[in-house]
Amino acid sequence: MLGEYRISGRRAQDIAASVERGVGSGELEPGQVLPPMRELAVFLEVNPNTVAAAYRILRERGVIETGGRRGSRVRPRPAGTTRGSIRVEAPPGVRDLGDGNPDPALLPRLGEAFAAVAEAYAHEPGLYGGAFVDPEFAALARAALDADGVPAGPVAVASGSLDGIERVLAAQLRPGDPVAVEDPGWGGLLDLVPALGMRPLPVALDDEGALPDALEAALRAGARAVVVTDRAQNPTGAAVSGARADRLRAVLARHPGVLLIEDDHGHAIVDQPLHPLAGVTDRWAFIRSTAKAYGPDLRVAVLTGDEVTVDRVTGRQRLGPGWVSRLLQRTVVHLWKTGAVDPDEVAGSYARRRDALVRALADRGVEAHGRSGMNVWVPVSDETGAVARLLQAGWAVAPGARFRIDAPQAVRLTVSSLTEADIGPLADAVAGAAGPARPLNYG
Repeated sequence: MLGEYRISGRRAQDIAASVERGVGSGELEPGQVLPPMRELAVFLEVNPNTVAAAYRILRERGVIETGGRRGSRVRPRPAGTTRGSIRVEAPPGVRDLGDGNPDPALLPRLGEAFAAVAEAYAHEPGLYGGAFVDPEFAALARAALDADGVPAGPVAVASGSLDGIERVLAAQLRPGDPVAVEDPGWGGLLDLVPALGMRPLPVALDDEGALPDALEAALRAGARAVVVTDRAQNPTGAAVSGARADRLRAVLARHPGVLLIEDDHGHAIVDQPLHPLAGVTDRWAFIRSTAKAYGPDLRVAVLTGDEVTVDRVTGRQRLGPGWVSRLLQRTVVHLWKTGAVDPDEVAGSYARRRDALVRALADRGVEAHGRSGMNVWVPVSDETGAVARLLQAGWAVAPGARFRIDAPQAVRLTVSSLTEADIGPLADAVAGAAGPARPLNYG
């Protein structure tokens, strides 16, 4: 039925577990078509409803997908296989431009902040029963959101952007619901949606963000939620412009029941203004991470939204971790109050490197994208070949497959470690590896 692998079990849970074991061991490969439900029911001598329930469990876990008459098959990338595993390890002597990390030289030193917070903690330790969100953290975060035009809403705290997005999706949607996501987009999010049992609907974008027509198509196809990156979009560097924001709001206004999630992880590292979309749908959330500007290991993100959404998120959070460490929240407060990060300096540093690389590639006839943030996206005709040729030239880059659903082939380069002297040699290597490619705006 499936080559040498035999699905087994009498109960739905057992049948589902058998399929998962096959996927985990590699005996059931990505794309493998599963038997029709009635055929498998006859083989296992069980009721077809039992097999239907097993397949439903597998869909909700992100292991399989169902395509109508095409039947059920193992997902091309099952939920247990992260896109982060699609990477190129940089051997000795090869520069790693694929890790997506910020420049450590631009991150603040944390010793003073930790010492100050620890001293205060000695006099007033955090105990059970305290406020889950530090009052000063909430006040400063809300003031910054107000200044950027983010609608009023309560403040919660998540352990980074992806944690916040997961909590919002889980609070408002159910397994099987379609979610509109940017394509190309953040690999972590493209893994998360199917892992929650939800179905990603790709939305094409250009340098100014999601294309309105593509978003409209996803919403008409049934998307229950939309995830938009406002600035420093990973991997393309797109930033939602004022004109594009107006058009996207008009689209969203025609679908007030959709859940809008905005990711502003680029706050304090970009020189592009924020044009928030929130305010035109009934349910929304806005998430602002400290990771890129203050350090990935702080694991603190501001989360706001409509009262119902935030209340559901915090209510569920209390039943799990309870809260994000108030020690970390107070550390971020100290960094904010002391001006430990100069956003203009940080944004300028990334912009100089990013823009220099984009210009150098343009001079060599290579299309590249990088309007904001720390990444440059280069469309290529042969992704695997381009990655291999760049590796031979001494540069490890991120394969575009980590970030794509239907988008054309490309590679991502993180500029954080580049110096002025690196730009020319890197551009030469990319030009030699790229080849003709389709443009980013393919919608």
